[in-house]
Amino acid sequence: MIGLGQPFQGQDRGHLLTEQAHPFSSELDQLSTAQLVQLFCEEDRRPQEAVAAAAPALAAAIDAIAARLAQGGRLFYLGAGTSGRLGVLDAAECPPTFCSPPELVQGVLAGGAAALLRSSEGLEDLEEAGQADLEARGFSAADVLVGIAAGGTTPYVHGGLRHARSLGALAIALACVPADQVPMPADLEIRLITGPELLTGSTRLKAGTATKMALNILSTGVMVRLGKVYGNRMVDVAVTNSKLEDRALRILADLAGVDRTRGADLLAETGGSVKLALLMAKAGISAAAARASLREHGQSLRAALLAQGAR
Repeated sequence: MIGLGQPFQGQDRGHLLTEQAHPFSSELDQLSTAQLVQLFCEEDRRPQEAVAAAAPALAAAIDAIAARLAQGGRLFYLGAGTSGRLGVLDAAECPPTFCSPPELVQGVLAGGAAALLRSSEGLEDLEEAGQADLEARGFSAADVLVGIAAGGTTPYVHGGLRHARSLGALAIALACVPADQVPMPADLEIRLITGPELLTGSTRLKAGTATKMALNILSTGVMVRLGKVYGNRMVDVAVTNSKLEDRALRILADLAGVDRTRGADLLAETGGSVKLALLMAKAGISAAAARASLREHGQSLRAALLAQGAR
């Protein structure tokens, strides 16, 4: 077992589940193409099972993250290679989906923006770089760090998690190996046990799929808790193109019963805010009154509607 505080460089990682050879793919290069695809289809059920098994940890993480963000904190994803790129992807999707400020959810990748397109995995061995990259973004005790490392050993991620804990920030570890194989310095842990990869050690496969699924759940769950969703609609969606304008108009039609012409007028009056437009239409109030009501109720549309005697 690799213990906390020990250097990972040069250590044998062959015991890790993510590094073991899969017994079903020992002749992968000799399979027909149809057999290869079928094997992948069968094995790709494992990420769903791994995420389902981690449901209690995911729920605990969502509530803990939302509590921090509601008090002004921010969420940071930190990782290297595939893990870091998945964090950057999830963070980048939050502003257009939830109209959240870009600084609210941030992806921090070893090697920076250049590493999105060109491999720079050697940087993951620098434990001090994880702390330095967080410091450069003003990471503080009010914030949350989700350190993502499929195999759990990435020094860059361990350095970031240790720094987060030293500040009193919330540190969450996300890995695809059991805790008894690799302990991680965190307040909460999400372990997605996907097992050996069909292509030995290639954690962009099942481990990457499970990580993407878990991040989808985390960010969406947090935004639901922060009042950025009404029913199953993205009421804080940013209306920045024709597709999103159409979606906004359909939301207004479905939930408030307004036609597209009236919906377009409401969006124009509110600067493209679906949430404000919905509150105005359903409660029959002005834009100024709707803004005040949302402000009073923590930007929760449901709470504001109930206060106005509407649904």
